[in-house]
Amino acid sequence: MTGSARPLALVRRPGPRLAEGIITHIDRSPVDVELARQQWDGYVAALRDAGWAIHEVEPADDCPDAVFVEDPVVVHGDLAVIARSGAEQRRREAAGVEAAVRELGLRVAHIQAPGTLDGGDVLRVGDTAYVGLGGRSNGAGIHQLATLLREFGIRVQAVPVSRALHLKSACTALPDGTVVGWAPVVDDREAFPVYEDVPEEGGAHVVLLAADHLLMASSAPRTAASYRDRGYRVTEVDIGEFEKMEGCVTCLSVRIRR
Repeated sequence: MTGSARPLALVRRPGPRLAEGIITHIDRSPVDVELARQQWDGYVAALRDAGWAIHEVEPADDCPDAVFVEDPVVVHGDLAVIARSGAEQRRREAAGVEAAVRELGLRVAHIQAPGTLDGGDVLRVGDTAYVGLGGRSNGAGIHQLATLLREFGIRVQAVPVSRALHLKSACTALPDGTVVGWAPVVDDREAFPVYEDVPEEGGAHVVLLAADHLLMASSAPRTAASYRDRGYRVTEVDIGEFEKMEGCVTCLSVRIRR
């Protein structure tokens, strides 16, 4: 893998059983699967338009949550860590993701029992990986991840998560390292050196398309305007059907910079 290659995003098409996915912290709402497919197409188009190569993971139509492809794997450098979800019914998603990262030539390691880990709990900011300790990721899984990332000089810090599905359901980070979060579901804002609340839940979830370019949900227009005021380019996409399933822009892809 060379530094000159285009950044690459792993994605996985939503399956017909999407509406049956796991809900933990919100009430279940009807999901329009066909509309979700259209929104997914728009999300992938936004990545492609920003210069990202797209690599589709083989569909897993019998796994309702498989579209949230970020959760079964954590990628850093040339290493793909295959996660072991705290939700047992999601563990079947990992095989197809492992096949995809092997196709890309990445080294592969695995979180082993009794450890559990979801990729959505891992937020990397500079040389620190903050990992949500809660329903899906446990101490043993976080310890294993810390051991695997040590070769890259990455420090791993556990952060409590009790009011959101994953750490990145509560907060993500801007390119300058500022962690932005939705206050009602952030357990410990003091865990981060620089933290700011945002006025809308969807504004707490950003994908860094480039150093000056953010991807975020169209459900947070005030937050998008504030990011533009900071000088960022912002691409907004409608992912409303996935938000009904506790999804956000981060969990619909795995971003790999080669």
